[in-house]
Formats: sequence, C-alpha cells, structure tokens
Amino acid sequence: MILKRLKIETMIGNYTNCYVLADEDKKEAMVIDPAGDVNKITETLNLLNTDLKYIYLTHCHADHTGAFESLKNETGAKVLIHRNEAENLQNPIVNLSGICGTKNIEIGADARVDEGDTLHIGDIEFNVIHTPGHTNRRKFFIC
Repeated sequence: MILKRLKIETMIGNYTNCYVLADEDKKEAMVIDPAGDVNKITETLNLLNTDLKYIYLTHCHADHTGAFESLKNETGAKVLIHRNEAENLQNPIVNLSGICGTKNIEIGADARVDEGDTLHIGDIEFNVIHTPGHTNRRKFFIC
C-alpha cells in the first residue's frame, strides 16, 4: 500500500491534509479530502501511475472539498461521503462555501457510505468508521 500526505492550500488560503492511498500492484487509488490544487493531486497520481477509483470526502466543509468537482471531472472517479453529510454537500450554509467566498458546490456524491461499509482499492480493504462531530450543525466556523 502507498500512502501519501499532501499539504494542500485551500481556496481560502489555509492548508489542509489531503491523502492519496494506492494499491501499487493493481494501480488503483483513492484520494481523501481534495481541498484544492487539483494539479498537485493529479501529478501525484501520475507519478504513482495509478487510476483514481474513489474521491472520499470525510465531511462537507469547503476547506476539504475545494477540488473534488475538478478532480471528478478530470478522472471520472466516484465521489463518496457519509450518508449524514450527503445533503450538506450542496448546502452553502452548512458546507461553508457561502461564507468562505468559494464557489458553491454543484454536484453531489455518487454514493453514500455508512458505518461498517467496506471499500476496496485494488486488494486493499478499508472499513468505514463514522466519526461524527466535526460538522455538527450546532458548531460555528468563521473563515
């Protein structure tokens, strides 16, 4: 298994972690939280010589989702997000794109995941563990 952490500058000028996970034998990959800089992400995928199977969004906030639409359009990868976050992905108030001055998200996820689901990247198996709290609607975030 290959695991790469990319420090990605977001559209609002801060940095967040984006991860690229790949099966080096099967040449399949998953990108987690493509916050921005789609070129840096695709360059990493090209260096690893892998095809992107999934874009996994841990939650809907704009500083973690900034490049997912471009990455999906460029690669055709399926976008995954937890069931409880799916509707928030296109809500600019909850996903913070409205108050952070970023472009509103126009596309939704291809699939919703739940606690206990299993994802496969090549021969690597990942189990979904739901860790709610970060995007709880009662919390407040200022850009």
